Amino acid sequence: MAAAETFVVVGAGHAGGRAVEALRGAGFDGRIVLAGAETHLPYERPPLSKEVLAKDKDLGFCLTNSEDWYADNRIEVILGDPVRVLDPGRRRIVLDSGREVAYSRLLLATGARVRRLSLDDLAGVHYLRAIDDALALRRDLRDGANIVVVGGGFIGLEVAASARQRGCAVTVLESMPALLGRMAAPGIAEYVADLHRRNGVDVRTGVTVTAFEGGPRVEGVALAGGEVLAADAVVVGIGVVPNVELAADAGIETDNGVLVDEFCRTSAPDVYAAGDVTNHYNPLFGKRMRLESWQNAQNQAIAAAKIMAGGDEPFAEVPWLWSDQFDLNLQIAGAGMDADETVTRENANGFIVFQRAGGRLIGAIAVNRPRDMRAARTLIAKRPDVPWADLADESIPLRKLIG
Repeated sequence: MAAAETFVVVGAGHAGGRAVEALRGAGFDGRIVLAGAETHLPYERPPLSKEVLAKDKDLGFCLTNSEDWYADNRIEVILGDPVRVLDPGRRRIVLDSGREVAYSRLLLATGARVRRLSLDDLAGVHYLRAIDDALALRRDLRDGANIVVVGGGFIGLEVAASARQRGCAVTVLESMPALLGRMAAPGIAEYVADLHRRNGVDVRTGVTVTAFEGGPRVEGVALAGGEVLAADAVVVGIGVVPNVELAADAGIETDNGVLVDEFCRTSAPDVYAAGDVTNHYNPLFGKRMRLESWQNAQNQAIAAAKIMAGGDEPFAEVPWLWSDQFDLNLQIAGAGMDADETVTRENANGFIVFQRAGGRLIGAIAVNRPRDMRAARTLIAKRPDVPWADLADESIPLRKLIG
């Protein structure tokens, strides 16, 4: 690519940080501008609900690169000045400050924002998405504090585990009949709930929160039926919403995310998208997916950057995410929500549930079997027709089934 060109990355989160790194790695020598609303350099989010909360770790380890790295690689970083206008016709962006930046090619990495409850937000009610959220929450996780977690997904359960490690009394409230929604296969949700209960967490499913009580600081959480739980702090983790507004206002096609093909291309010329904001086509599964995971944020951003720099390799990976809670390592790969049958492989360390649909291996869920998950991801991508009986046979190493 010509050195006179300007590539702009909108969104300075994990995806944006990896994208500018990959642009330089792919040999693009032109101008790179990274612009975002956050005031921190790009960082990884998974530690926020784990190490940052549980262990008082310094935040520097979350950063994808140091400030010096951006300077050394001639990356113009604009923080705390969100992009308000994307103008594909004139190939420019307009920042909140009024500054305009012209682009040759642009990557949307605007991510997602937390889904909020339609209740009054009192002091002590937390949502966890950014570094500043984690720091504010950590101050409330005092030994003996009553912490109520609303939402039984990965974020809520990781926060619950971290809070228990800090000596808090923790209650998890989930409106659905089981934890983890449709993410986990039958039996996994019960396993995780039992793990939390064994570690002193009060897990309640099928409950509805009607109000936060107190003022100006939260003092209790009211449930349908009249019970009020004492609360020194509340953490709400009920999912995220993709930040599509910038793209939609620019006339770019969106539907539960910014629509992109396997080459990360949007409907606007020379505008690409990657990360949590995308609803992308995955050729391995022949369908669209919107993923909220570390893997997708990083690897799709790298793929998009390489394509912007002249590459032609599509983004086609088996989706994968993980969660660490107490002594549990839970990993989920593939598209198991579409499964019509499962088979389990188990040993003294843990177990792995394989999922298939129409005779095709489409997903796997591993409990304390990280090495097997690496092989499972390869099998899903390359051997979807692997014999079902072999997957259940603990005497056959999974790596031998890859071929």
